[in-house]
Amino acid sequence: MTTAKETPPLLELGKLEQAAECLKTLAHPHRLRMIQMLLRGRYTVGELAEACEIPSHMASEHLRLMQRCQLLNSQRDGRCIYYSVAEPHLGSIMACIETRFGGS
Repeated sequence: MTTAKETPPLLELGKLEQAAECLKTLAHPHRLRMIQMLLRGRYTVGELAEACEIPSHMASEHLRLMQRCQLLNSQRDGRCIYYSVAEPHLGSIMACIETRFGGS
């Protein structure tokens, strides 16, 4: 008799609730654009706002929400605050999105 490959156990509902909250946070086109950029380097609020064609205060709010889910880091350098990716799995999530929706 052959043994089937062991499947990992199902996650606890509390963990799935946390995951759903973070996924809801990501589920916005401006936030996804910011993640795309931040996976390539660190950027300021102004640079991210410009790329998303939104005011800086709106970009700040998007960044704050993503930091609350511990997806991003921020680091002050003089008068500028630079944002970067804190959650290494964001690369896999974006790769999935780019593969699924990036085709012509």
